[in-house]
Amino acid sequence: MPQGQPSVVPQDGLTTRQRRNRPLVMVHTGVGKGKSTAAFGMALRAWNQGWPVGVFQFVKSAKWKVGEENALKVLGASGEGGTVDWHKMGEGWSWIQRDGEMSNEDKAREGWEQVKRCLAEETYAFYVLDEFAYPLHWGWVDVAEVVEVLRNRPGTQHVVVTGRNAPEELCAFADLVTDMSKVKHPMDAGQKGQRGIEW
Repeated sequence: MPQGQPSVVPQDGLTTRQRRNRPLVMVHTGVGKGKSTAAFGMALRAWNQGWPVGVFQFVKSAKWKVGEENALKVLGASGEGGTVDWHKMGEGWSWIQRDGEMSNEDKAREGWEQVKRCLAEETYAFYVLDEFAYPLHWGWVDVAEVVEVLRNRPGTQHVVVTGRNAPEELCAFADLVTDMSKVKHPMDAGQKGQRGIEW
């Protein structure tokens, strides 16, 4: 394990071990590529530690098959590390009745309600709220409520939120914020996404 030394030792009354093991809220935002990919990489680390992992995709189509989904599901079922549950909007949200009659905004709100239930029950040790920054940015889900729920979550549950335009209130609260910028992208030269790179 890297032996990096923090530049500040807070006067919070915690031991080094307690501080090291406290649950984190992380945000991956910005216009660059790799926000979700980085979060899924963290989910792999969580799986390796034997932690139950919950992935909640908030914006991407239920038909969109990302490579990480298949890989994490296989690993979760392998019995080697932690379990992995993958929830998508429009698919797998078994607590939503008459799903076809709900708008994307309603689905996002109901998705957040389920995340709240999971946090209250300490269902997972590691949560990926993929593209959750969008419903927050669009005003579909109240940012102040999200921050309050995350602040008061029980246990040692880690949460990573991805998506462009993450609200400032969430970023100010989070323990780790990465703003991924774009220097260059193949789409700039007219190239569409490709297998093995985008999915």
